[in-house]
Amino acid sequence: MDLQNTKLKNIAIIAHVDHGKTTLVDAILRQSHIFRENEEKMTEDRILDSNELEREKGITIKAKNIAVNYKDYRINIIDTPGHADFGGEVERTLNMADGCLLLVDAQEGPMPQTKFVLKKALELGLQPIVVINKIDKNFANPERTLDLVNDLFLTLATEESQLEFPVFYAIAREGKVFAEMPEGDLTVAKGDITPLMESIIEKVPSPKGDSSEPLQMQISSLDHDDHLGRLLIGRISRGTININDNVIVISSDNDLEKKEKGTIRKIYVRDGLKYQEVQEAGIGEIVAVAGVESTAIGGTLCIASKPEKLPTIKISEPSVQIKIEANTSPFLGRDGEFVTAKQIQQRLEKEGENNISLKISKADAGAYFVAGRGELQLSILLETMRREGFEFQVRKPEVVYTKINGKDYEPLEELVIEVNKEYQGVVNVALNARKAELLNIEQSQGDENEQVTFTYKILTRNLLGLRNELIPATKGNIVMNNFLIDHVRVTPQPEIFRKGVMISMDTGVAIGYSLNTIQERGDLFIEPSTQVYEGMIIGINKYENDMEVNPTKSRQKSAVRMKHDEITQTALKPIIPVTLDFALSFLGKDEILEVTPKNLRLRKQYLTSHERAWSKRKNLTEYAKKQMGMS
Repeated sequence: MDLQNTKLKNIAIIAHVDHGKTTLVDAILRQSHIFRENEEKMTEDRILDSNELEREKGITIKAKNIAVNYKDYRINIIDTPGHADFGGEVERTLNMADGCLLLVDAQEGPMPQTKFVLKKALELGLQPIVVINKIDKNFANPERTLDLVNDLFLTLATEESQLEFPVFYAIAREGKVFAEMPEGDLTVAKGDITPLMESIIEKVPSPKGDSSEPLQMQISSLDHDDHLGRLLIGRISRGTININDNVIVISSDNDLEKKEKGTIRKIYVRDGLKYQEVQEAGIGEIVAVAGVESTAIGGTLCIASKPEKLPTIKISEPSVQIKIEANTSPFLGRDGEFVTAKQIQQRLEKEGENNISLKISKADAGAYFVAGRGELQLSILLETMRREGFEFQVRKPEVVYTKINGKDYEPLEELVIEVNKEYQGVVNVALNARKAELLNIEQSQGDENEQVTFTYKILTRNLLGLRNELIPATKGNIVMNNFLIDHVRVTPQPEIFRKGVMISMDTGVAIGYSLNTIQERGDLFIEPSTQVYEGMIIGINKYENDMEVNPTKSRQKSAVRMKHDEITQTALKPIIPVTLDFALSFLGKDEILEVTPKNLRLRKQYLTSHERAWSKRKNLTEYAKKQMGMS
């Protein structure tokens, strides 16, 4: 009986967005000699961010693990997402670790997502190691940051032993980690990742389990091999796994008949970034196995002769949902390869199998509701689908309500905003308009660009669209972070004010002559030569009401010779680019976002003016009947 795999260490990296997780992993990979000196990976940044969207946005979306050898130890390092919207990835990943590496920016200190993930890690009993990164930043304050980290542990620790943890100081992008804060010029300070690796070996517990008992492994994620098919990835918590073992996957607590059978054909463990084939694996190993065509993330892989399920992985409930439908635009099929409701259904069902943090359910008329933790998570899915060639349409994001004792409850979030002092008035006005409750204000001292940090409580429905409102208002000088803290009773509130839109009354090509006139009434989304259709939204009106305009109208021809400045026309103002993030936050209840591989178009649900007038009369009639019934 082997109760401990003493030469194996599993550690997860916890940090907020842009605090240096992936950069630190890069340093570990390079200094562990995983790559040859002349190999391309030696010169790459963010090696683990292989996904195109991860590289573009500079964030980790999918949790990944690598393995490095240090001395005679094998260390599995799990890089987790740092954004609150991908909390589901974090939660299932922490179940594979025995220790956690808490990485904190020396200037920004612990952020809301840091608190959220660290709480989960300490509840699981993971042994923490703290790394204060970016100590070379101009306004870095490692001493203050450590005080904040200590305060965080005092708040979150579930047992006294968790208050004792090693602390390191790092410049991750240079591959330097120090056991003590170095003095003097940091640019000449010599260091490497050795102190950190030694601490992992010394402090992180080795995996424990009983190898004499039948196999149990919880499936944490899926992968795919062109030759072997689906790979199930997880950590072995009991027993051993061998080639040709007959296994089953149990995915239901109450129904042991709901099983998927198979025979283990291949077993892989990580070696650096690659898979290495092995004949067997034991306690604590993070493995990928082929031979079972299951998609049951969170299910238990076990020996067929003794089916026993592990506790289900707890995932935070989604708070925001969108409705995805087949495209009904007049421009249907111009850009997309996959446009039918059946093709969209198959793609979303596949996403539901592979991503347990999203909840996907059928709506009416072949549409689907997709619910997640935030607008960013949902926009990542939409962007991925459009890059795969899908064409579809999306409705306005809505908050997901929860039934508790027969009553509706809605999500409440903690929001932390860091902004230059000159913009604090802008932030106050915006948050007051959204009924946010101010909890705390902190003002940094002695900085040239004085920063103010606000902490608010705000309903998730009032949070939607706030980022896109504040970023231009503060000229990008703002950092916003939020995480779910509670659910509260739903209370009536007025809709957040939004200006009206300018709607095209014709189909054709937008003409510069017309846009020059239209831009005096608001801000445009389109440029000359853009294809438009009746009912398409081409800009924001100055005022509250919607307004119909004709962007396809050209100048009437006459025998009178035009002046030179009439021919060249007045220069058009810069347009507001329609991005996925902007469009999702801008959409009104009677509006639709058309998503294609090449275009994002905003439009009204009803395209013609008489259809919109009919819909408005119908809504007013229904409202009047409802009011009469209530009285």
